Amino acid sequence: MCQSVSSPSVDRGLLLIRLALGLVFVMHGWQKLAVFGVAGTAGFMASLGLPFPTLSAVAVIAVELIGGLMLVAGAGTRIASALLSFSMLVAVVTAHAASGFFLPNGYEFALTMAVVSLAVVLTGAGRYSVDARVFGRAPVLDYTTPVYRKPA
Repeated sequence: MCQSVSSPSVDRGLLLIRLALGLVFVMHGWQKLAVFGVAGTAGFMASLGLPFPTLSAVAVIAVELIGGLMLVAGAGTRIASALLSFSMLVAVVTAHAASGFFLPNGYEFALTMAVVSLAVVLTGAGRYSVDARVFGRAPVLDYTTPVYRKPA
């Protein structure tokens, strides 16, 4: 007997992941823009020793806001997710690693966001996305591959 993951289940799962991930990034980007401002975000980045702190702040704000919205829509998903993953890996190394694993200042959240973003790079947006509508591509996942095979 062989079981396989159904296409609709995987596509719904990818949709939920994209919506949650995108919402979190949009909210963090909005916080950096509306609450801290570009100057405040740049000041924080300067305190971390990042080069070109103002340029870095603008880039991170744009990636989080625009990339998060792109994830929600499923548009340019792999590019947006790659940029978001890179941004989070930089955050892990520069802002959170010295504080250990656990929150409130540790790297567990940023690492989770980086890895889930990287997973979206690998899987794509799924069937319920602008990418699927525009490009008409089938999902990258092979839904016929057995997940579990009972020994004979």
